[in-house]
Amino acid sequence: MSAARFLVSGRVQGVWFRGSTQQVARDLGLDGHAINLADGRVEVVASGEPAAVDALAEWLTRGPPLAEVEAVERSPHDEPVAPGFRTG
Repeated sequence: MSAARFLVSGRVQGVWFRGSTQQVARDLGLDGHAINLADGRVEVVASGEPAAVDALAEWLTRGPPLAEVEAVERSPHDEPVAPGFRTG
């Protein structure tokens, strides 16, 4: 199992970024969350098979059609992750 935290910046709020991320993460069998941050970024935490986390990381660089991703910062995530994938 692998877990990572991503901070996604750009035009990522108000473009269905979290909902799309949830769909992709669930399709990949990942647990975690996608939440809007007050500074305009989206935080994504994902836990699961390393190849699935990497696939989500690749998708996050593009996001849904209306998004304009400028940067994705990735860091290890060592805290427990609840089962399922939620948005908040």
